[in-house]
Amino acid sequence: MAQTHLAVVTGASTGIGRELARLAVADGCDVIVAADEPEIEEAAQSLRASGGSARAVRADLSTASGVEQLWQEIGDRPVDYMMANAGRGLGDAFLDQEWDRIEEVIHLNVTGTTAVVQRAARDMARRGQGRILITGSLAGNLPGSYQAVYNATKAYVDTLSWGIREELKDSGVTVTCLLPGPVETEFFHRADMEDTPVGESGSKEDPADVARRGFEAMKAGRSGVSGSFMTRIQNAVSGIVPESVLARLHRGMAKPEEQSNG
Repeated sequence: MAQTHLAVVTGASTGIGRELARLAVADGCDVIVAADEPEIEEAAQSLRASGGSARAVRADLSTASGVEQLWQEIGDRPVDYMMANAGRGLGDAFLDQEWDRIEEVIHLNVTGTTAVVQRAARDMARRGQGRILITGSLAGNLPGSYQAVYNATKAYVDTLSWGIREELKDSGVTVTCLLPGPVETEFFHRADMEDTPVGESGSKEDPADVARRGFEAMKAGRSGVSGSFMTRIQNAVSGIVPESVLARLHRGMAKPEEQSNG
């Protein structure tokens, strides 16, 4: 009898990560969900209530000890699907941001994501099979006025995904980059961006729809998947419009309303 696939989802307490975990359970996987907040326990309980096998790990994946804590929970069992979704946003003007919050964003989005993906990919490559989904962002293609550090970290994540995918070609391991635009999650509240045009917009995507596209692309081994039609248009335009113009456009989306009107 074949062993049930194991899916690991980081940043799974809410939003896209939680929806990815639900999809993995519906697909028959055993699931380990991780996040650095108490809601991760409730997320795992909800998954178990739906009939799935789910374990929660509360760990700070921006640290080496947090990554090690996650792998202690994984143990010797091979990871079939690694969904590196954990990330943190940060709005406001670069000069007004507190350094400790800048560090948190860089350590989780860049260092933590890289550590988790490398550890999973090494084991998958040894076995000759595995699927990795990395949650990047359309923001990685845009100069992020009033969201500069976050956008820079997502530029790193996006390019990391494509680079690793090429290295692992023909290894039996695939890497898929999920590139959503604005999504209706806790992101804007946690990033202090609720009073921005993009934070107040009613046109943000449903996290369940975004997660479904990402999960299906990962299982199919595709290289990447963008969001809605408008997001795909924005993604295409970012390759031909000068960065100075894109930065000005981003300012109009991400600058807090009070500063915009001041």
